Amino acid sequence: MPTLLEALEEKYGMEPDEKEEHVEEEVLVSIFVPKLPPRQSTPQLLILNDCNIDRAGEPEDLKKKCRIVKELDLAQNKLNNWNEVFVILSHMPRVEFVNLSLNHLTGPIQRPPVTKMDHLRNLVLNNTKLEWCSVEKLLRLLPALEELHLSLNEYTHVLIDTVNPTGHPSDAGHSDAGGGQRTSPDATGNNNTKDETATSQTEEDTMSSCSCSSSTPHPTEENKSDPATVEPPPLQTDPHGGVRKLHLTGNYISEWGEICRIGRVFPQLEALVLADCPLRSLKPTDPQGNENDEESHKYFQHLKLLNLSNAKIDSWEDIDRLADFPSLCNVRLQYWPLWARTDSTTEHERRQLLIARLPNISILNGGDTIGAVEREDAERSFIRHYLDKPDAERPRRYYELIGVHGQLDPLVNIDLRPERKVKVRFTFEDQAIERTVDVNRTVSDLKSRLERIFEVPAARMRLFYVDQDFRDLQGLEEMKYPHKVLYSYNIRSGDEIIIERKVKS
Repeated sequence: MPTLLEALEEKYGMEPDEKEEHVEEEVLVSIFVPKLPPRQSTPQLLILNDCNIDRAGEPEDLKKKCRIVKELDLAQNKLNNWNEVFVILSHMPRVEFVNLSLNHLTGPIQRPPVTKMDHLRNLVLNNTKLEWCSVEKLLRLLPALEELHLSLNEYTHVLIDTVNPTGHPSDAGHSDAGGGQRTSPDATGNNNTKDETATSQTEEDTMSSCSCSSSTPHPTEENKSDPATVEPPPLQTDPHGGVRKLHLTGNYISEWGEICRIGRVFPQLEALVLADCPLRSLKPTDPQGNENDEESHKYFQHLKLLNLSNAKIDSWEDIDRLADFPSLCNVRLQYWPLWARTDSTTEHERRQLLIARLPNISILNGGDTIGAVEREDAERSFIRHYLDKPDAERPRRYYELIGVHGQLDPLVNIDLRPERKVKVRFTFEDQAIERTVDVNRTVSDLKSRLERIFEVPAARMRLFYVDQDFRDLQGLEEMKYPHKVLYSYNIRSGDEIIIERKVKS
């Protein structure tokens, strides 16, 4: 299998040039003349996915060729050793984005050749089966990290937390005098900027001794259906104040208490994607089974976007809990069992119910921004929806909206559709009878029916419509077009149709 350096040279056709690194020092004033064709220069966005890369390659050549790389995509390669990953990154001092998805990176992380990667802001580790102890070690090494992707890693629990496994605040000084959780002394809330000289030995000892035995076991068919089987104790860590976006799509996490650990570890989190996670409720429970509504939003003070599509939530009370998140303004709540249970309502009605219950939400399910008119219409519709319901079924939001809009009267149900069946008087010579007529039928069909009553062949029949209100003003209107529908004549009950026999010419 090729090294990264070999894959790079094969893709870009680069030849080593010993003079390259001295050019900038020797030339003070020069006219730029490209030494290499565009395909023979390393781009800042380096894409080498699915190249079977399993190791870094010659360090000096790698350093020479990759020093300007800012974005690196190594998805779907054969990397399985974090030492090789760190060797690669150590020769890319400017790298800000790294995608390592679909590399089998389950092994332990040893002390890397570089202490910290201060420019790396976006790290994608989807479907790598990365253990939580490795996630914890990476967070210490990435003080500038802002976006982290851990989707499709088969997690059933979140095994990092800022509190110890007994549930008490960390002894490392992360609780205030009252026992509440607080962020780190750093202005950004990021404890990863500690004095290196004071903590280097501790970190080295921890990295060398910590194993991944406490990380999530790979789920079997049984614990996929029951994710809360056996929970290993979480690793105690410091909060990381830099991470703003976290993606956990497609994992097997089902309890909101696990997600609260995410909120404690990332106190500045602004976007959290939990699509395709089988979450059953937004109400966490402690080990004794006690529920605490405050815990639902307590650790998400800065969260603006939350994606819960394909969750297993089946309760309107969980919608009300979303209204308590102080900064939340953008949510995705699609494909819930709750919507199947409320299939008697239309999609528009469900949207109105959601908008009315979530006063701070401005974007719902990826749609347009909710305007003032749509919100007011939704809130009024919400009040009327619960007018006939008993008090026990009315949510708290109903009474809040009564205080805003007042007590509303039910809407009058006015049906503007034309009558489908009308009673018409049919006259033929000295005969007159009344029959009920379906106005959705055609003139030709009406003649066929009248043929059996008056014994006049349909081909020999002429019909004349008489409007009861305009008989004297407009007289008779011949119904001469066989395929014309009866309702187009505005026929109403009480009108008359006169039948005549055609005269043979």
